[in-house]
Amino acid sequence: MNAESVTKDLPDRGDVVVCEVSPRDGLQNEDVLISTADKVELIRRAVRAGARRVEATSFVHPRLVPQMADAEEVVAALPQEDGVRYAGLVMNARGLDRAVQAGIREVNVVVVATDAFCQRNQGMSTAAACGVAGDLVSRARDQGLFTTVTVGAAFGCPFEGEVSLDRLGEILRRVIDAGPDELALADTIGVAVPSDVTTRVGLAAELVEAGMPLRLHLHDTRHTGVANAAAAIDAGVTVLDASIGGTGGCPFAPNATGNVATEDLVYLFDRMGIRTGLDLTELTEAVEWLEGRLGKPLPGALLRAGAFPSADPPIA
Repeated sequence: MNAESVTKDLPDRGDVVVCEVSPRDGLQNEDVLISTADKVELIRRAVRAGARRVEATSFVHPRLVPQMADAEEVVAALPQEDGVRYAGLVMNARGLDRAVQAGIREVNVVVVATDAFCQRNQGMSTAAACGVAGDLVSRARDQGLFTTVTVGAAFGCPFEGEVSLDRLGEILRRVIDAGPDELALADTIGVAVPSDVTTRVGLAAELVEAGMPLRLHLHDTRHTGVANAAAAIDAGVTVLDASIGGTGGCPFAPNATGNVATEDLVYLFDRMGIRTGLDLTELTEAVEWLEGRLGKPLPGALLRAGAFPSADPPIA
């Protein structure tokens, strides 16, 4: 799949694609091991709510991320519906081979912006990870797969602190040169504020080739995720990652907390008149179901606060 074919799938002006990441990033840091059947049910509920892009699993070593040990089984049981795209995260050649063999048609490759975090996450420097990403994108393209490169910790690092714009620009140039179909920036530890989003997405927009979609992966650690999402749309982002219930976190980041909640983003965009194709009622039912499986309340707001009428009630 090439960039031209992907561009045709982009939303019209005023629309946004929400990529549902709860089955992967949402679950990977949970202590409670979720059954394959329940992971597939979570995906089924997301699709029923209208999700058309779902990051379903990651092909990583089960010793490092035990929650993802059943990647092949999850992919084999994915609900097949027209217009729904499933992705898997891959970190190395072995992961890509597994993804191809499992039948995944879209892969997400990660490069972490700082050496300290990249060493913990991938066992290598950022420069080395850029090289690996280039190889993976090339091999995936040869297999006809759609490729995303995500630059993790693009807004800040738990070990090195601030990530300068010069540093980010250098990394973006290297991963863009690899020729992915899509570029994503990740606020992996949830430190960004809207002005950061405007600046850093703006930098990426200056560097990417025309037609390459920009994507943003937000965490809500400091409760800035929804505000950052609004800033992202203004900055030209067309795809936003989110997780049902606000689940999520990186196993290699201290004090990691959840992604921005899908239902909270959908409420925001509904009120702004921006179409997502997602149904709030179905999403909040999925949150309630997932809380039961995880045995704890989730941080998303909509399940408890509820939506708000879209029009004034009639005067009695």
